[in-house]
Amino acid sequence: MSEGHPQGQDGHRHPGKQGGPHTRAPLRHRLAHLLRPHSHETADKLDSALESSARGMRALWVSLLVLGVTALAQAVVVAVSGSVALLGDTVHNTADALTAVPLGIAFVLGRRAATRRFTYGYGRAEDLAGLVIVLTIAASAVFAGWTAVARLLEPRPMQHVPVVAVAALIGFAGNEWVARYRVRVGRAIGSAALVADGLHARTDGFTSLAVLAGAGGAAVGWRWADPVVGLAITAAIVLVLRDAAREVFRRVMDAVDPALVDRVERALRDVPGVRGVGELRLRWIGHRLRAEVAVVVDGEATVRQAHAIAVDAEHALLHAVPRLTAALVHADPAPVTGEEDPHHVLAHHMTA
Repeated sequence: MSEGHPQGQDGHRHPGKQGGPHTRAPLRHRLAHLLRPHSHETADKLDSALESSARGMRALWVSLLVLGVTALAQAVVVAVSGSVALLGDTVHNTADALTAVPLGIAFVLGRRAATRRFTYGYGRAEDLAGLVIVLTIAASAVFAGWTAVARLLEPRPMQHVPVVAVAALIGFAGNEWVARYRVRVGRAIGSAALVADGLHARTDGFTSLAVLAGAGGAAVGWRWADPVVGLAITAAIVLVLRDAAREVFRRVMDAVDPALVDRVERALRDVPGVRGVGELRLRWIGHRLRAEVAVVVDGEATVRQAHAIAVDAEHALLHAVPRLTAALVHADPAPVTGEEDPHHVLAHHMTA
């Protein structure tokens, strides 16, 4: 018996509580169904997926507006002051604002239904957007570093130092607000790309404070202070690049938090009729999770009984695992002494 619950839907989210498996507290679970009825049908799954994508889109456009205004104000100051540190910060803020474009495209694509060619849907577009963000951060680091080195070799005085200081404070305030907003929404909807973008904005805020330090140095006549701060900003961008690249790489390689695997196994073992948990796979598709798992059931169970256990197992997972949209549950019979492994016919297909 190899079927759990009929699949083919691409969105799956319990709109009510997200507590432990329903089998832990059956009475409480039934009461919750009566007070807040729900289903796991295709329409509900799609509505949840659209809702999370809409939240992501809103976060992108709001942060784009805030960072755009911030970068524009800084650009005006760069033009009149000639600060290379502020120039690097402005370029980085502009690049950070423009990352909303690939992420926005990814969220729009993620809303499209699965097709016969893209059977898992278009959620992976979000991971591709994460790669674009990483490349954007890398490009801004190269530009900021190159500009700072050039100014260090040919130093010149900074003009309108107080205005540069004000622009630095504006840059910090705008970036920190955007960082908090993006990280909060990204974690709420499970978007690694949006979280990475938020962390990127946070570091931009601290680099803006570094510009303030450069302005202070220039105020006392240290011409080298401005380009040195520009180099420090470049180093900070490189650190952000490392963290963002690691996060996106893990998502592209289907990495998940091991604690999430433990949570799935605990939820399955609490399902009546499940005697053990076999092979388990989890993967992110955009900001949603899918699961494939084999559970061990009584070998004497009928097909209908085994199927019912598989459905209960899937249901338990949907309640226990946030952002899980679908689970394919395969039921294996409990082994009997002397009985041939039912999977022996597949042995020659297994990889070492």
